[in-house]
Amino acid sequence: MAGLILFAPAMMTADEGMWLVNLIEKGLAVKMQEKGLQLDANVLYDENASSISDAVVSLAFGCSGSMISHDGLMITNHHCAYSDVHSLSTPEHNYLEDGFWAMNRSQELPVKGDGIYFLKKVIDVTHEVQILKDSIKPEGKVFGMRKVYSIIEGRYQQKYLGQGEVSCASMWSGNKYYMALYEVYKDVRLVAAPPVCIASYGAEVDNWEWPQHKGDFAIYRIYTAPDGSPASYSPQNVPLHPKRILKVSTEGVNTGDFTMVMGYPGRTNRYASSYNVSFIEKVANPIQATMEKEQMKVIDGWMNKDPKYRLKYADYYFGLTNVQEIREGEVYCYGRFKVADKKRVQEKELQQWIDADPERKAKWGTLLKDLKTKYEEISPIEAQIGYYRETMVRGMRMAKVLNTTDRFAKEAAKKSAGPFVLSDNKTFMSQLAGALSEIDLNVEKDLMDLALRQFYAHVDTSFWGDFLMDMYKKYDGDTYKVAENIWNSSIFRSEESLNKFISEKHTLAEYTEDPLIKVKWSTRMLDFNQTKKELEKGVSIDHLEKLYKDALYFMRLDKNIPQYPDANSTMRLTYGTVGPLYPNDGVIRLEKSTARGILEKYNPDEYIFNLKPELIELYQKADWGKWADKSTGNMTVNFITDNDITGGNSGSPVMNGKGELVGLAFDGNKESLAGDTYFDTGMNKCICVDIRYVMWILDKYAGMNYIIDEIFSE
Repeated sequence: MAGLILFAPAMMTADEGMWLVNLIEKGLAVKMQEKGLQLDANVLYDENASSISDAVVSLAFGCSGSMISHDGLMITNHHCAYSDVHSLSTPEHNYLEDGFWAMNRSQELPVKGDGIYFLKKVIDVTHEVQILKDSIKPEGKVFGMRKVYSIIEGRYQQKYLGQGEVSCASMWSGNKYYMALYEVYKDVRLVAAPPVCIASYGAEVDNWEWPQHKGDFAIYRIYTAPDGSPASYSPQNVPLHPKRILKVSTEGVNTGDFTMVMGYPGRTNRYASSYNVSFIEKVANPIQATMEKEQMKVIDGWMNKDPKYRLKYADYYFGLTNVQEIREGEVYCYGRFKVADKKRVQEKELQQWIDADPERKAKWGTLLKDLKTKYEEISPIEAQIGYYRETMVRGMRMAKVLNTTDRFAKEAAKKSAGPFVLSDNKTFMSQLAGALSEIDLNVEKDLMDLALRQFYAHVDTSFWGDFLMDMYKKYDGDTYKVAENIWNSSIFRSEESLNKFISEKHTLAEYTEDPLIKVKWSTRMLDFNQTKKELEKGVSIDHLEKLYKDALYFMRLDKNIPQYPDANSTMRLTYGTVGPLYPNDGVIRLEKSTARGILEKYNPDEYIFNLKPELIELYQKADWGKWADKSTGNMTVNFITDNDITGGNSGSPVMNGKGELVGLAFDGNKESLAGDTYFDTGMNKCICVDIRYVMWILDKYAGMNYIIDEIFSE
């Protein structure tokens, strides 16, 4: 018996699935209870009574969070709050580096944003959407799902006028449609955010790795009008009294413990074809990952030179590194786990099912063959589009400055018979100032140089356009000289030269002849898209992929196989267990990381592993108080589970079998990076910050005792 207990955790496998909270079937509920759920499934979601889903929120469908006090405290990840903290920071008050702690409610800082969304109810509108689609087609009107959504959402917005906001979502590639009604609160204020040396300890080096040691959390407070209704910011507003909050548990978790994650995962493509996976692995991702890594080198070099560059580019760099590592990790995992091969096994089963019925054969008989042929035909042009996108579109961050200037110059020319002074336009000056505030032209010069040289190196000459071709010939193919000449000849080479030029009288031709403007217009996405359209010959890849997903859906329906829809920023639930990771042969990584690991990684010469002196003292003192792990006396920092998550789940509450908050989901592991299209039951892990570590930071480091008292008050 002892042997069976010892090896039980190692034999456990994860249950795949991001399940709709409004469709928790009896069989799923039983499985969850067998794993350790101690609640009735009705407590998870109930539009007519208080339920756990009432305590789970969406941060404008970018991240998730949960309510933890009766006075409107909402907790999420620091990396979800990063943009807010960054926008509130100044050189004098750098909340990214120093942290932000509101020691009373008057010190809380309002943040801009789209609000916090509470799900009120979900309605099946499949029949109505289908009728609407069928009614549009015979009338000969332009058919598009955006139009359908606009009409159906308009109807329900009127139906629930004054009760919130509605949003319609497609499930299973359009085989089902659900309308969600949300209560949206716009007055949101920052309460607590640790410094990046806590929240992002190890930064990009540790991202997607295990073990990690991040205190990745931030706390907001939601406010309402005095009558409790949603309202824009006002000093007269009062804290929200939520319908439900999550109780914070101090018990912690151990191997084999049940965990449940509820939140708003963004996008998955689990029902993609093997051909789509191969395209991502061999064409799309290598281009994006390689180009973005080169951009990161440029920006990192400048950030390490001066704190002013780090403050300006920190938010952008943070997002860039995250995406780059995901794309690179996907390539690695697709290859390692042979994802395309596994999908081909599924496709063999699918083809057999199709061939077994004349009607299915008539509808989908050549589908797999058509997909193979189509991907072979469009992969070359997709590679060209990828290089163009990563150089001329995403690679030149100053494009916003160029586009703003070009657009307003053309508008001014229409109103003026001759030369004009562009700086006289106050709207232009405001937008230009906003665009310039996001960048530094020293950094942008190097990014432009990189983008231009990479474009020349990888994009076919047929897409260069006249200006880029002429410059290439003029400098005998020396792209370094091309880039240098373009920059030095441009009015955008410095803010001084730009301000001087726009303050003088100039013609439209003098603006449009600027070499950087000409670079932007020498090549266009329209040219690439037209070539792709010609190759597709009237049948797009997207259309074939939809047919493929339809066939899979109906096969599983026919065979009575449980299936969840791809993630699409609607509320989902996943369940799993705490347990170790076995990433490679002979390697075991335990399910918890502790504060000891923070000191082991500490390196004062490396920014991402540096610590403030007062933090070092606290970690060395090891006074964990009531937040310590009761079985070891140590401070658990992070732990891992096998819950099925993806982007958008960041900040999601991680709950135990009683529905109590034990942590926050904030990352996945490197081995899970095929998770967009494939879930590996042994390798996919959800990395969580232990809620007790969060409480310790608030208590011992920040001294926010009033927040601790508020969270634990009955």
